[in-house]
Parts: sequence; structure tokens; C-alpha cells
Amino acid sequence: MKIYTKNGDKGFTKLANGVTISKHDGLVEAYGTVDELSSFIGLAIASLSWSHVTDVLVWVQKRLFQVASILAGATGEVSLEDVERLEGAIDAMNAELPSLENFILPGGCQEAALLHVARSVSRRAERLIVAVVDEIDAEHEYVLPFLNRLSDFLFCAARYENHQAGLLEETPYEVGPVR
Repeated sequence: MKIYTKNGDKGFTKLANGVTISKHDGLVEAYGTVDELSSFIGLAIASLSWSHVTDVLVWVQKRLFQVASILAGATGEVSLEDVERLEGAIDAMNAELPSLENFILPGGCQEAALLHVARSVSRRAERLIVAVVDEIDAEHEYVLPFLNRLSDFLFCAARYENHQAGLLEETPYEVGPVR
């Protein structure tokens, strides 16, 4: 099988359901950003020591493939159980972290910084999906909650990695004049 088809040379792509759309279409932007998110998660995984965070991230990549498939008009499923699994992982990490008293600047150790990048891409994917949510079947009601919880998970995972690295809480940001 050839990797190239030349079908996209004029700026169009064919969805899994056979519909041809512009590569600038909101659906393509959304599933392309989900793919970008999965790639950033892969980069974070490559820098992490194997841990329960890594296990969840590998599972997340598989779920993101389902999200992208749904957006591309193929079959896929994201369930309430997927959302609840993220919530459980968030709760488990939060139980080991100091309470958050301020906004924090993204950063810390390399692993945490990569997770913060993935978090911001997750938020962008969520925004793009909100813009096209009416174009996906109503049966996929857990796509948005999953992406919303995923960005929360990635935030907690970044904090957790900094905590595991023995770093003090990330640089706090206090609202007010920048000094």
C-alpha cells in the first residue's frame, strides 16, 4: 500500500464516511489537533520513567484515536467510563500533591513542561471540537467531557511529575502588575 494518494494535493480530503471536504474545514482542524495532541503525549511518554502516569497516557493515546475517528466520520466510541477513568487518575494524583493556592506558570522539569504543552494542545482541541460538535452524531456525547477531563489530567500529571522530581511547587503567579 502506498503511503501517498495525491488526493489531497488540491487542498481536499475524504472523510471515512466518503464525504470530501476542504483541509481547512473545522472537522479536519479538530481531528488534526487531536493527532497533534497524541503526538505531544507521545513526546511526554518518551521522556517519562515508566509509571502509572505513563500507563494512563498510553491509554489516552488510544482513546484519542477514537476521538479522531469520530471526527473523521468513522466508527469510534468514547464513554462515560473513559471520563471516569481520567477522574480517578486525577483524584489519585491530587491525593499526593500539595493543595494548589495560586495560578502556576507551566514548567518545572522537562517531563512536566512537556505535559503542560500537551495540556494546552488538549484545550485547543476541545475548543475546536466545540465549534464542530453539531456535525458529529449525538451518540458521541462524551467526546467533549473526555477532552475537558484530559486537560485537567495533564495539568495534574505535570504537577505530579514536578512533585516526584522533588521540585517545589511550580512558579506561582499572583494576579497583579508584572514585576
